[in-house]
Amino acid sequence: MRFVSDEPGMAGEQQGDLVSGLRAVIEAKDEQIAALTAGLEASRERERRLELRLAEMERRLGMDSTDSGTPSSKERIGAKEARRARRQESERERRKDRKRGGQPGHQGTGLQRDPDPDENKDAEPPAECRRCRAGLDGAQAAGSRWAQVIDVEVIRKATEWALPGRECPCCGTVTFAEPPPGAHQGSVSYGAVLNAAAVVLTAYGNVPPERAAQVMAMLLGVPVSPGWVDKASGRLAAQLGTAGFDAAMLAALAGEKALAADETPVNVLDKDAPQPAVREDEEEGDPEEKEKAAAGAPHVLIVRTPDGRLTWLQALGSRRKGDVAAGIPAAFTGFLMTDGYTGYQHLLTRLAGIQQCCAHVIRRCRAVTKLGPGGLQSWAGDIIAILREAHHAVAEARARGSTTLDADMLDKLRERYDKAAAFGITHNRLRDWDSGNHPGYALVISSLN
Repeated sequence: MRFVSDEPGMAGEQQGDLVSGLRAVIEAKDEQIAALTAGLEASRERERRLELRLAEMERRLGMDSTDSGTPSSKERIGAKEARRARRQESERERRKDRKRGGQPGHQGTGLQRDPDPDENKDAEPPAECRRCRAGLDGAQAAGSRWAQVIDVEVIRKATEWALPGRECPCCGTVTFAEPPPGAHQGSVSYGAVLNAAAVVLTAYGNVPPERAAQVMAMLLGVPVSPGWVDKASGRLAAQLGTAGFDAAMLAALAGEKALAADETPVNVLDKDAPQPAVREDEEEGDPEEKEKAAAGAPHVLIVRTPDGRLTWLQALGSRRKGDVAAGIPAAFTGFLMTDGYTGYQHLLTRLAGIQQCCAHVIRRCRAVTKLGPGGLQSWAGDIIAILREAHHAVAEARARGSTTLDADMLDKLRERYDKAAAFGITHNRLRDWDSGNHPGYALVISSLN
């Protein structure tokens, strides 16, 4: 059935209105669909980011002192024992024919017999046979064996110095002799050995002053106060400063061909100490996934020779590149080994080069090998193997008295390293991660710089 309007043009107006209405509905639907699509895309992006953050959290939770800069003191209870058990299980699986104890070529740590003992004693001969229990009085001698004991004797010794005086024939002034270093006129003080024991326990052993005083009283038989122990390092620092130790150490470090440097945050119990600054996005990045103090917080900078002959610790007001660079001897022009912290990079203008510490690279490689998918990150394990082979090759060369590696061996090690690094770049360049670059890509890029 068709309805026809009696008024001319009415049908055309109704159709126009209908078309306009349909268009408005379609446009509204399009806008709604676009909004829903945008919301869906945002939701998907948020979900992707959350998945990346979850992956990063799981990665961090699975890290310990063997694959990150996390100190062993912050690990969960039993972490060290669990690693030892896994390592022993792995060794049993790899080497079923492995004998117990040290392997051939391993440098043992057992005690060696002293060919010139300080004292010789004779033990009483046996009174009865160890087999039939018969008496051995008057029995014939049958050789001898030996047993040696190494021990120490702690003897308390008090030394009194006479300080003679002389009267000046000119003015009558009496001048007394100066006591030796560590002694003070008219008073009793502890000597160099006790001071050294206090420094070793508190500074090197990190023993609290109260406990250190107790240990010294038990082992050395001298009761000292915790306050005296607490100030032992200050007394040593004052004597070293008077002797010009700082200048001598800096000169010795500056003459080395290679140095290693690292910085660590410290807590300073002093109201005048610089307070940690608000964390800012600075250009100095640290490849280690470990918690670092704010850039303006107090730090200790450790500069040492690779073989540990010289170790220099100094206080820093902050970890910013200016303070860190000021801690490196100004006259040093050799190679500097660091953990990859870019705050040292501007020193390249006066240094022969900067190398990332292999121990830090290995730790980060261990962390990357745990990431997936599958065995895609096996290249990081290859880098660990290559670095260890290089270390053993260097150790063997030093044992032979050589100062360089065989050229062919060095070329092969470098070729294998570059091949593994190229694999890591290819497979991780475009792989998303919560903080930007995938840890595998960040690792290989930093290790090549």
